[in-house]
Amino acid sequence: MDHAAHETTIVGRGNEAGARLFREWFQGLTAAAEEGRGAAYVFVMGSLCELLRVFDFPVVFPEINSLQAAVRRVAHEYLNEAENYGYSPDICGYVKADVATQLRGGTHPMGKIPKPALAVCTNACNTYIKWGEIWERMYGMPMFTLDIPGSRGAGLASPRGGDDFERDRRYVQAQLEELIPLCERVSGKTFDVDKLRQHMGWANELNAGWQRTLELNRSRPAVFNALSDGTIYLGVANGFRGAPEGAAFFRDLVEEMAHKAERGIGTTIDEQWRLIFVGVPCYPIFRRFSELFSDWGGVFVNSTYLWFASGGANLGFRYDLARPLESLAEGVLLGVRDAMDSMFFQTQALVGMIDDFAADGVVYHPIKSCRTVSTGLADSRRALMAVRDVPSLFVESDMMDRRVVSEAQMKNRVDAFFEGLAARHHQATSP
Repeated sequence: MDHAAHETTIVGRGNEAGARLFREWFQGLTAAAEEGRGAAYVFVMGSLCELLRVFDFPVVFPEINSLQAAVRRVAHEYLNEAENYGYSPDICGYVKADVATQLRGGTHPMGKIPKPALAVCTNACNTYIKWGEIWERMYGMPMFTLDIPGSRGAGLASPRGGDDFERDRRYVQAQLEELIPLCERVSGKTFDVDKLRQHMGWANELNAGWQRTLELNRSRPAVFNALSDGTIYLGVANGFRGAPEGAAFFRDLVEEMAHKAERGIGTTIDEQWRLIFVGVPCYPIFRRFSELFSDWGGVFVNSTYLWFASGGANLGFRYDLARPLESLAEGVLLGVRDAMDSMFFQTQALVGMIDDFAADGVVYHPIKSCRTVSTGLADSRRALMAVRDVPSLFVESDMMDRRVVSEAQMKNRVDAFFEGLAARHHQATSP
C-alpha cells in the first residue's frame, strides 16, 4: 500500500470503527431483547464486565442508553414521559430517560433494550443505588451493591502495597466472592476462572490502549478532540470492556494516534487553543456545543469525563492473570476510587493535565441533572486558579434536558472566554 493510500486508510479509522461497534452492540442488545434474554445492568464506574461476561450476560449501560437518546435529540420525549409518570424534574435526567425506556418495553432510538435479570451497582454515584431500586420495584430481580472504599481526603488514598490498601482490597474481594454465586444462580452457568482470565486479558489490552491514547494527545496539534472524538472512544472502552473487539479497537486506535502524532496530523480543527474539559458534555445539542469551541480553534486535549467515566481504563491498570480474583478486586478498587477522586478531589489532577498537555484554558460545565459531578465545581475552579494562572470558563447547561439549555447564552459566554484568551495572548507576546 502506498503512503497516500495508507494515510487515507488509517486517519479517521477509530471514529468509523467506534461508530460501527456501537451499532453492532445495540444490534446485539436488540437480539437479546427479542429472544427474551435477561441482561446485566451495570454502570460505567465499576461495571465488572470482565466477571459478568463469564456468565454470558448481555451487558446494558443505562447511562449510555440515556445519553444516546439525548444525542439523537429525543431525550425530551423520554423525560416528559417519566415526569408524567411521577418523577421530579429535579432528579437525574439519565434516570428519567431510562425509566421511560422501561415503560416503553425497552424501545430506544438505537434498538431495543433487554430487561434486567440482575443489576450490579457501586457507590461511586449516590444515584446508582436508588436507580437500581427502581428496577427492583419494576421487575423484582436481584440487585447487588458493591461498596468501594474511597479516598479519605485529597491525596489521602491508601497507597498500593500498604496495610490499609490491602484491607480495602480484601473487602472488595469478599464482595466479589458473594457476587459470583448470585451470577451462577441467575444465569444458570457455573463460574469458570479460566474464562475470567481470558476476559481480564482483553481488558488489560483495552486499558493499555486507552491510557496510551490519552498520552498521545499531548502532541501538538492534538491527535483527537477529547469532547467529540473522545466520547466515541469512551463508549467502546465501556461497552466492549473485557471483549476481544474492545482490545482490537484500542490496538488499532493507538496505531492511528501514534501515526498522527509522528506526522503532526491533528484533528479536523485548525488548533489555536488547547483546552481541558471538566464535567459531562451537553448532549442535547452535542454537535453545536462542540462547535461553540471548535469555531474558535479550541480543541479539548483532555477531560475529567474521559477519566471518571472510563471504568478505570485511564489508569492503564494490568490485571495479574495468575491471581484473577485478587487482581480483579484490586483493579475495581483502584478504578472506582480514582473515578470518585476525579469528581471530589480533582484540583491536583487538573494541575497535572494543564502542565502535561500544555493547556491554554479550562472549561467547567456543571449540569442540572447531576449533582455528583457538578456540586463543588465553583470551589474547584477557585482552588485551581489559586495554584495555576490559567483562564477558565464556567458555563452551565445539562446533559439531557434541552429545556434548560440556552445555546445563545452559552455562545455569548464562550465567545467572551475566547476573546479574553486572545487578549491575554496578545498582551503576553507584545514587546
